[in-house]
Amino acid sequence: MTQNERRLAPSGSDFIAGASVPAEPVTAIEGATEQAGKLAIKPLMVGDDTLVMEVHRKKGLIDPEHFHGDHESICYLVSGRMRVVIEGREFVAGPGDIWKHRPGVTHYHEALEDCVQIEIKNPAMKTWG
Repeated sequence: MTQNERRLAPSGSDFIAGASVPAEPVTAIEGATEQAGKLAIKPLMVGDDTLVMEVHRKKGLIDPEHFHGDHESICYLVSGRMRVVIEGREFVAGPGDIWKHRPGVTHYHEALEDCVQIEIKNPAMKTWG
């Protein structure tokens, strides 16, 4: 998929009730297969250049190692505990912790508990399917 095909169009509203946004079950991230039924994304709002999404990970989910070639992501853990591995460096994140994935940097996550995170992508790219 080209960068233009991955780019999300801005939301049509300046206010969105988060509860009205459906969670999308995720089967792949950056083309790599995810564990079925363990990951869901709610794309909450798309600005001119930024996507804000809510990510739900079930305990035991281990993302395939991957990287984003065309955007940066900043992640904030709302609830749960998660092992975060960025370029081979390992961190254990708890509620209130924040991290980033720069373009081209390999990373993956392991949900040690059920987790909810907020992720902000710039530019606004759809990386899941």
